[in-house]
Amino acid sequence: MRMIAAVASLLLVLGACTEEAGPRPTFFASENPGTLSAWGVVARQGDQLVIGEGVLPYALNSPLFTDYAHKIRTVWTGGGEVSFASEGVGDFPVGTVISKTFYYPYKDGVALKQSDAESFDHGQSLALAEHRLIETRLLVHREDGWHPISYVWNEEQTEARLKRTGAVVPVTLASDEGLSEFAYVVPNEIQCAACHAPNATTKVITPLGPTAAQLDRPYDFADGPKNQLTHWADKGVLGPVEAVTVRMPAWADKAEALDARARGYLASNCAHCHNPQGPADTSGLDLTLTATGPALGRCKPPIAAGSGTGGRKVDIMPGDAEASILTYRVASTDPGAMMPELGRGLAHEEGAALLRDWINAMDGTCG
Repeated sequence: MRMIAAVASLLLVLGACTEEAGPRPTFFASENPGTLSAWGVVARQGDQLVIGEGVLPYALNSPLFTDYAHKIRTVWTGGGEVSFASEGVGDFPVGTVISKTFYYPYKDGVALKQSDAESFDHGQSLALAEHRLIETRLLVHREDGWHPISYVWNEEQTEARLKRTGAVVPVTLASDEGLSEFAYVVPNEIQCAACHAPNATTKVITPLGPTAAQLDRPYDFADGPKNQLTHWADKGVLGPVEAVTVRMPAWADKAEALDARARGYLASNCAHCHNPQGPADTSGLDLTLTATGPALGRCKPPIAAGSGTGGRKVDIMPGDAEASILTYRVASTDPGAMMPELGRGLAHEEGAALLRDWINAMDGTCG
């Protein structure tokens, strides 16, 4: 019996030795290394993209649209705790590295337009034979604040390299309608900072996605499905959290109410600029989840839209999406009219259709 136990123990040790550990994350307090792998939060390992030890994957209830790219989101706090208020972004400790990797399902040399289902296997790995990596963006919390850093993946999909000035990546996208070619634009540091500064006065850079309202949802982790906030607490990453008073609606979930879905879409895609303190405050349009009244756009004439009105007279014309500036700008690919201004080159057909349905279902008229 002792011999059998000894052999079994040896086999367990040998099995553990052959199982490749994930990369080890490293925090850089001031420098920006030239390669993404130096950070150790995500890296190629064999034929997989894997996350680092102690790095947590997460997803959002209503993600931002980026030219039909799928996204792997991760956070690593270096052992520190995150605290959340009932609204707003969490208070992340210095040393936190948040990553977002943009990729497409890939076959026969073209990207595939598919629903944004989680192909990131149980939050641990992505099969690179079936996917093409485009870029990985980091938000790094240093002593002087948050710093956005962009890395672009090479053609071999072996490494992503630092690109301060951004990049343009040609992509061929296959859908039911056929093939379309477009230029996927990786933003430069200034553009990243502009989008991540939702207060136009302070211009303080902050994460946008990881709020309690967005994270309050299940995720299929390696050890099974679990609410993300619960999982973070179990892992010792989540500190104090107030009750989540407003959960971000999932715009793609047709089981949710139409109004909630549309408001969730606008909040996640537009409110980083269109909020009372945001860069688009001169528009008078407030697209945050809790906005009410004319500021939400109902019957509101444009204030600073310029040529972006498409000849329409109000932001939202109840019952008539085709007469509404909002749907015109969301569906446009004209750089002088489209909204959001940055982060996309393609129109989001499903998002535009949702907003049209929402407006067409509204009662009332504009006096």
